[in-house]
Amino acid sequence: MLLRIRVRLPDRPGSLGKVARTLGAAGADVVQLSVLENVAGRALDDITVSWPSGAPTDRISAGLDAVPGVRIEGLWPTVEPPGLHPDVALIGQLAARPEDGLRILADALPGILSADWAGVLHAGGLVHASPGGEAADPPADLEPLRYRAFQTPDGTQYGLAPLTSVEAAVLVARSDAPEFHFSELLRLQQLVQAAESVLGERLSLSV
Repeated sequence: MLLRIRVRLPDRPGSLGKVARTLGAAGADVVQLSVLENVAGRALDDITVSWPSGAPTDRISAGLDAVPGVRIEGLWPTVEPPGLHPDVALIGQLAARPEDGLRILADALPGILSADWAGVLHAGGLVHASPGGEAADPPADLEPLRYRAFQTPDGTQYGLAPLTSVEAAVLVARSDAPEFHFSELLRLQQLVQAAESVLGERLSLSV
């Protein structure tokens, strides 16, 4: 299975190498790295690793906790989309099948943003939810309807993106994970805006 690990570490030569070696010693294979931010000498990275299904992650946590200056901010299962450029592939799928545009968008977002599920909301209800979100109960109050991240009392993290042309919204959710970083929200914003541009008048809530 794949795990996403969010770590904060010193921004100096060798720090990332120590993290990678520690993960390797624990038995994890690094498959992807994303730099989320670099501020005041500290970096925030998302690292995706391959890990044996069902195996406890204590070795990963213990190993990284022992690296000076490294702090784990989240560790959760993820499903990475196939291919090197999933955002580009998604836009191509939207252009090829505009009649299923919003369904395709919602089904692709969990993999791209390491979330549990995503859905299209209209008039307070889910018009479509990706696998894993069919029985989800979205927050009742989503105002203000703008790009933002928020957490509900049960600890679920959400990313919200308005679909301005149809007065609807895209909601992305994940549990047991850190909040959506501003770089993830920016990626969500860019994907939703690109979908609206590609679909144009063909954008329909009939998904």
